[in-house]
Amino acid sequence: MSEKPINLKRTKTVIRPDQSRVLLRPFNTGNGQRARNIIARVMALSESEVSELLDAVAVEFSDRHQQMFDLFGGYFEDVRQFLLTDQELSEKRKHLIGSYFSSEFSLESAALFNPSIVPHPDQSNLPSGALRFILSLRATGEGHISCITFRSGTIHADNDIEIDPPTRYATEPRRISNPAYEKPLFVRKLFELNLADSFTARVMDRLGKSFVLEQLRSALDSELKEVRGLEDAKECRSTGEKIRILAESNCEVQFLPEQDISERTIFPTSPSQSKGIEDARFVRFDNGDGTHVYYATVTAYDGRFILSELIETRDFLHFRFITLNGPAVQNKGMAVFPRRINGHYAMISRQDNENIYLMYSDNIHFWYEPEVILRPTYPWEFVQLGNCGSPIETEAGWLVLSHGVGPMRKYCMGAFLLDRDDPSKVLGRLREPLLKPNDQEREGYVPNVVYTCGALLHGDELIIPYAMSDYASGFATVPVKEVLDAMQ
Repeated sequence: MSEKPINLKRTKTVIRPDQSRVLLRPFNTGNGQRARNIIARVMALSESEVSELLDAVAVEFSDRHQQMFDLFGGYFEDVRQFLLTDQELSEKRKHLIGSYFSSEFSLESAALFNPSIVPHPDQSNLPSGALRFILSLRATGEGHISCITFRSGTIHADNDIEIDPPTRYATEPRRISNPAYEKPLFVRKLFELNLADSFTARVMDRLGKSFVLEQLRSALDSELKEVRGLEDAKECRSTGEKIRILAESNCEVQFLPEQDISERTIFPTSPSQSKGIEDARFVRFDNGDGTHVYYATVTAYDGRFILSELIETRDFLHFRFITLNGPAVQNKGMAVFPRRINGHYAMISRQDNENIYLMYSDNIHFWYEPEVILRPTYPWEFVQLGNCGSPIETEAGWLVLSHGVGPMRKYCMGAFLLDRDDPSKVLGRLREPLLKPNDQEREGYVPNVVYTCGALLHGDELIIPYAMSDYASGFATVPVKEVLDAMQ
């Protein structure tokens, strides 16, 4: 039986990378001696020379950054230790020193792609039938470092998509310096990482039922001082460093309410993310009590290994980064269902680079026992199958957008349907791609790819933001009934 034709429409809305959107970030000079040399040269300047130089920096850069001098002040404090004197410096000299340890990072210089879309927390003051949304995007810049950036917009009653113009600025959040941890959960993570030895137990005994990062650091330092024997000390220091990295990878950041959503940039902050945060799959999760939280699975990369992590937010101002643990936390492409199923969290994943898996958990931090539910079957997906974001609940079942890789590493998007009560049951799938790269979409950073990290349902229409060859992002719309009918 042949599939029914699907009336998918590409819109004219395209979001392209903008090289003028830059972050003001610390500039690492590489070693302490070089930092001392730079500071010594600035210290040799007269106050009038300092003022003149700082004014020139302000003229050239102040319209590109908000609170630039506050950032300069912070970067000065980072290198204050390299001063050769205790004399009090003028604010201008501090700011000028800070400017020498600053640099601009063009977060979108290479690409702006792999979008996911969710309803905005604020749906007030909208026309009838309209939906305000937040779009997350993977921005890739110098050194192939990826971060998360956002756009907002409106889907109107006629499914016309309007993107709010981004502001000129890009800003990082403030990292909460002393986040809190719950001991039982932290100990469970340590156990999953095979770090539950006698040294770890002694460190944990020094802490209460909940603790903050500084208390953990103090407990580690105190316990290391009591270690006897060179070999024991070496092993304990290694374990202590892994405990510290785990804690710092479970961190929190905060944006200011006055910062526009387009200004908020989540740049790598933890050790596991040092080389990038990739492919955020955001979903609005229904807690079952009338409240919602937004989760996003992301791939963290430190230059050697990838690690699946979770982001949690309620307002897109305060974000928590959570490490995911358990034997089922493997590979990329994990996506959370938007509600519990039979009392359990559920996740779509891809453990083996080929097949689509389903797994359940009683705790969103820990995942075990994945079950294969879909394998590559059609020629356009022979290389691998994966999800394209969180499942979407419909009356017919859970609609999951997928990606398939075929000849010449060509990525196409498909779809399949899972039972609402038992998602391990596959009710149908598309034999042919729902979306494949056309002539205008096949050239880019990675050719011949269309890909999304999450779509949403607006009335009877499926709204699909998608990346075009890992360079820019566009939108497509399609009646969800046509997609479902084509699976019969």
